[in-house]
Amino acid sequence: MQFSFDEYGNEILPEPKTVSWVNDYVKLLIEEEMLLQDIFVSGEISNFKKHSSGHFYFTLKDEKSEIRAVMFKPHAMKVKFAVENGLKVVVHARVSVYQQAGSYQLYVDSIVPEGIGELHFAYEQLKARLSKEGLFDEAHKKPIPKFPKKIGIITSPTGAAVRDIINVATRRYPISTLVLFPSLVQGEDAVANLIGGIEYFNITESVDVIIIGRGGGSIEDLWAFNDEYLARAIYNSKIPVISGVGHEIDFTICDFVADLRAATPSAAAELATPNIVELSAKIDNFKTRSINNINNKLEEYKSRLRALSSSRFLANPESMLETPKMRLNSCQNKLSNAFDRVVLEKKSIFKESLAKLNALNPLSVLSRGYAVVYNDDGKSIKSVEDIDINKKFNIKLNDGNVLASPISIERNNKNG
Repeated sequence: MQFSFDEYGNEILPEPKTVSWVNDYVKLLIEEEMLLQDIFVSGEISNFKKHSSGHFYFTLKDEKSEIRAVMFKPHAMKVKFAVENGLKVVVHARVSVYQQAGSYQLYVDSIVPEGIGELHFAYEQLKARLSKEGLFDEAHKKPIPKFPKKIGIITSPTGAAVRDIINVATRRYPISTLVLFPSLVQGEDAVANLIGGIEYFNITESVDVIIIGRGGGSIEDLWAFNDEYLARAIYNSKIPVISGVGHEIDFTICDFVADLRAATPSAAAELATPNIVELSAKIDNFKTRSINNINNKLEEYKSRLRALSSSRFLANPESMLETPKMRLNSCQNKLSNAFDRVVLEKKSIFKESLAKLNALNPLSVLSRGYAVVYNDDGKSIKSVEDIDINKKFNIKLNDGNVLASPISIERNNKNG
C-alpha cells in the first residue's frame, strides 16, 4: 500500500468507502463467479420457516458449517413435498449477497430430497399422512353394488382406458347404462376435472358406482391421481368408487382411498359388473333345481295321498267319530247328573231358608187374627201414647187395610 503526504508532511488517507459500497462490491464479485451462479448444494435443512408471503427461509448445513437460504414463492409453489427440519436435500441455487444484512446466502429455485425423486418422496409423505388420518381404513370402504343399473366413468374421453372400460362393461353386463364424465387425466387442470366428476355424480345421484382412472404412464403422468384434494373427494363420496389407474404395478393415492382398487381400467370394469353369461347359467341351474325339487315334492305328496286313501279312516270316515262320540255322551251324562244334584241341593237349601224367613216375618201373625196399626207416616204404633185423638190411623189385617179414627183412648193402669 502506498502512502501519500501533503506539503506539511501529514499522511493523506484515501477516500473511505461506505458499507453499502462494500456489500455491493462483494455482491458483484460473487455474481461474476459463474460457478456460484449455477450450483447444486446438498445439506440438511434447519430453522425452516414458511413465511405468510409464501417464501421459504431456512438454513442448509453439514457437519462443519451452514449457510442461509431463501426460496421465493414462485419457486416454492412448485415443491411437491412438505419441507421440514432434518430433511436432507439437494438444492439448485445461485449465491449472492443480501446487502441489507451484509450476508451472503443461497437463492434456491429447486429442491429435492437427497437420494430420492421429489415426486416419489412427496407421494410417500402424503400416503403416510393420509393413512394416519384413517382415509385408507377398511372400515370406511363402501360395498360395491352387485347389479348396478348405472355406472359412472371419470376419465379421458379419447384415451384407451375409456374404450377398455366400455368394451368390458358392455360385454359382461350389457343391461347397465354407462355415464361418462369427460376429464383431463394429467396436467395442471386434471385434478380439478377429476374432483368435478366425483362431485357431479354425488350431487345428481345419477349412478350406482363410479370408476375413476386412466391408462399407464410415468409417475409424472399419473401425478394427478396422487393429489390430496382428489383423495379427500373420493373419501367423502357417498357413491362407491373403484380406482383403476395405470398398470398392475402402479399404485396411486386414489388406489388406497378408493372403496376398491383395480389393477387396470379393464379390471375396474370387471369389478364393477357381474358376468351376464355366468348369471344366465346360474339362473338356468336354479330353474332346473327348482323344477326337480317341485317334482320330487309332488311325488312325495302323491305317495302320501295313496297311503292315506287306503287307510280305514278314509274308507269309513264315520269310524273316526265313534270314540269321540262315546266320550261326548259319557261327559254329557255326567254333566246332567251333576247338574240335577246341584239343583236338588239348592232347592232344599232355599226351602229351609224360606221357612226360617217366614217364621221371622211380622206379617205372618196376621193370618192368625192379629192386626198391625200404623200412623199416617207409615210408622208402627206400639203404644196409645203414639195415637193422636184428632188423627186417623191405619189398621193392617190379613186380607186388607182399615182406616180408623180414635173415639177415646184408654190407658192401662200401670199399678195393676
